[in-house]
Amino acid sequence: MIRIGTSGWKYPEWRGDFYPTGLVQRRELEFLAGQVDTIEINGTFYSLRTPANFRSWAGQVPDDFVFAVKGIREVTHVRRLRGVEAALRGFFGSGVLELGKRLGPVLWQLPDSLRFDAAVVAEFLGQLDPVPRHAIEVRHESFRTDAFYELARQHNVAVVYSDGAGKWPVFDVTTADFSYIRLHGGEELYISGYDDRELKGWADRIVDTTGDVFVYFDNTMRGRAPRDARRLADLVRERG
Repeated sequence: MIRIGTSGWKYPEWRGDFYPTGLVQRRELEFLAGQVDTIEINGTFYSLRTPANFRSWAGQVPDDFVFAVKGIREVTHVRRLRGVEAALRGFFGSGVLELGKRLGPVLWQLPDSLRFDAAVVAEFLGQLDPVPRHAIEVRHESFRTDAFYELARQHNVAVVYSDGAGKWPVFDVTTADFSYIRLHGGEELYISGYDDRELKGWADRIVDTTGDVFVYFDNTMRGRAPRDARRLADLVRERG
């Protein structure tokens, strides 16, 4: 299974551009879900949502659609993975599981100042329920160690391949039965689009990857993300 989409869907600069002029905002998720087969819910990083929110989102997409959900920053950025039992309970209790069969991986994005601590990471990963799947995006070079990779493998947690204009180190390692790729912009963070040569390279890589693959474009400024996602999906189908 290969799924390709965008990080989020509520972007004013997409309106009248990727989103047709006159499309009401409450129909934007439905419109984008007709163009891609997965979306990363980004707002859950900033604050807890409600069961009604998740049920509403699930009701606006096709039956075979899948959401990734970004874990709340209280866990990753405020508590920095320490003493997070209550925060995790609150996050999952907010309604994440209401997505049902449309729930894909949960993404945990770490701050770039957070260094690898084996004991802290082991305790955190040990608190994650194996359902749903989990992916972790690390942004500090100290995580480039077999000790971290082995912890991720023990818990079937995917280490994210993050393309971020050289701002963060790239971790190209398989640690789970699925892969999670985030494309933030190859040259300019959140802005740069990917040309056909670059997208063809990604298509080759994705098709040759073992296991399920989730790809999210986060170059959301200027409406590049949905266009790049659709083009990459076309190239993957051609390679398939």
